[in-house]
Amino acid sequence: MEKEQGKQQLIKIISEYPQGVGIDDLSAQLMTDVGVRTLQRWLKELGRRGLIEIKGAARATRYFSVPHGIGAEVKREPVPLIPLSTAGRKALAMVNAPIQQRPPVGYQPHFLKSYRPNIDSYLSLIERNRLAEIGDTRMEQPAGTYAQQILNRLLIDLSWNSSRLEGNTYSLLDTQRLIEFGEADREKSGKEAQMILNHKDAIEFIVQAADEIGYNRYTMLNVHAMLANNLLSDLEAPGRLRSMAVGITGSAFTPLAIPQLLEEYFDLILEKVAQVDNPFEQSFFLMVHLPYLQPFDDVNKRVSRLAANIPFIKKNLSPLSFIDVPEDLYFQGTMAVYEQNEVSLLKDVFIWSYERSAAKYKVIRQSLGEPDTFKLKYRLAIRQLITSIILKADSNQNIIDYIRAEAEAIPEQEREQFIRSVENEITSLHEGNFARYRVSPKEFVRFKERIE
Repeated sequence: MEKEQGKQQLIKIISEYPQGVGIDDLSAQLMTDVGVRTLQRWLKELGRRGLIEIKGAARATRYFSVPHGIGAEVKREPVPLIPLSTAGRKALAMVNAPIQQRPPVGYQPHFLKSYRPNIDSYLSLIERNRLAEIGDTRMEQPAGTYAQQILNRLLIDLSWNSSRLEGNTYSLLDTQRLIEFGEADREKSGKEAQMILNHKDAIEFIVQAADEIGYNRYTMLNVHAMLANNLLSDLEAPGRLRSMAVGITGSAFTPLAIPQLLEEYFDLILEKVAQVDNPFEQSFFLMVHLPYLQPFDDVNKRVSRLAANIPFIKKNLSPLSFIDVPEDLYFQGTMAVYEQNEVSLLKDVFIWSYERSAAKYKVIRQSLGEPDTFKLKYRLAIRQLITSIILKADSNQNIIDYIRAEAEAIPEQEREQFIRSVENEITSLHEGNFARYRVSPKEFVRFKERIE
């Protein structure tokens, strides 16, 4: 079905429901199969253009006909939730033009090759300084310490918002139940639950391995493998650069299709971002260039959103969880990069979103109080020891032996405190928090069975 034909059919169906209609009924009545994400995007665009009225949120969202009749578009400029720069508004107008008016374009290598780290910058000095001010956590601790402190909240926020930007229909509370208790919504598809759980795994990886990750293939390929787990038809595709051509729905942009060049430019992205000194410029550079290259069969934007957090995690800056970012504006900002190599609209979204995220995590951290400085000091030793205990210990006495053996390497004056800290962590283990030790659910269940 052509895009505009589909929208006109939606308008007609909605006009037949004076009391409004939900997305499930709309999907059932369309004359052809349209994905949920595409359907949501069409409905948002119709609402923005004044052709339908949208009320409610999440599952309670209903769509209503407008009184001025079917197809009588209201001639008004949409007011974005996010304040846009002049350049951002210009880019938005260009990508909102009918696709027939947007010339076909392919991947432009010069866009990447011409970027000179620490000489060129997508973010101005004023913007970088402003972001540094609001993202500063005043924390001089090992990499990943700040993210560890707010990890439970970050897992939920970033998993939900990044999945939501892909059209996932889980609510925030649904996401929380899934992540904390493993309770999937039976009314939703298994694919949606898998997407969220994949985010959880990938976020835990980049937070808990903060000292090991970087702007390299090891990190990016493994993040992709975790995010794409059980979602791609080709079982070998997760964690592998693509060798097939891909397309972008609704775009005049055709991504690069030559495997050798994909490899070359992927490595060049990693080489250039590693040279950038400023963590905010690094973050935004990855958000621009990873989706533009489309190095993987799918899941490229998800990789870019998590990769954008790597500089913040390593520097103990406030993370970016895309709180309240409108799906359509994020999509349009990315489209402007694809079709025009224009970053202004995506930059407006990035800066606004970072300000929202930083403000939220500042409040959350204040509510948590000051962290235990001793546990911060021995964070890695404690985590590694508990991981070994979960995987190897077969009795309570065995656990004590493991702890006391490891404690021999701790200075004598701190040894007993180290032992108590580990014992407290072990006794507080439950199904909602064991994943921080990088063990699987099956391994944790076996551990519980062995020691009971």
